[in-house]
Amino acid sequence: MSRSILIINGPNLNLLGTREPHMYGNTTLADVERSAHEQAKSLGVSVIAIQSNHEGELVDAIHAAAKPDLFPAAKLIPASSDPSSPRKPIDAVIINAGAFTHTSVAIRDALAGVDVPFIEVHVTNVHAREEFRHKSFLADKAVAVICGLGVYGYTAALEYAAKHLKLKQKA
Repeated sequence: MSRSILIINGPNLNLLGTREPHMYGNTTLADVERSAHEQAKSLGVSVIAIQSNHEGELVDAIHAAAKPDLFPAAKLIPASSDPSSPRKPIDAVIINAGAFTHTSVAIRDALAGVDVPFIEVHVTNVHAREEFRHKSFLADKAVAVICGLGVYGYTAALEYAAKHLKLKQKA
C-alpha cells in the first residue's frame, strides 16, 4: 500500500481563484487539488485533500488522520472504498490553516498531539502582510514552513513530504 499525505485547507481557501486574485492568484482550490493528485501519482504516494471553514472539523480530521480507528466518522476524511479494508493512518500532513494559523490553539494542539509530521503552507508571504499574520501557532511544531510561493507552495510541500520525510512504510 502506498504512503498517504493529507492536504488540509482552512477557512476561505475554498475562495482561491476568486478571492483577492492580486494576492492569491487565479488558480482555484480544485486546480490545486487536481495538480496534487497528479503529482502524488508521479511520486508514488496518495493524497487526500480536504477543506473546511470550521475549526472543529479540521481538528477532527487531524485526529482521524493519525488514528482512523478512533475517529471512523470524521466528516472530512473519506472512508475506505473497500468496507473490508479499514482506513489506514496518514503518513504526513500539508496544512494551510488560513486564518486559524494565527488564532487556533486547538489546531496546534491537535497537530502536536498526533504522531504525524506536517508542513505548514501559505500562498502569500505572511511576513510581508499585516502584523497579526506574522505569528503562527503552528510553525514551531512544523517540519517546514513554506510561504510566499503562491500555489506552487503546495507542489514544493508535496515533493518534500514524499521524498524527504521519513514516512512510515505500510505493509
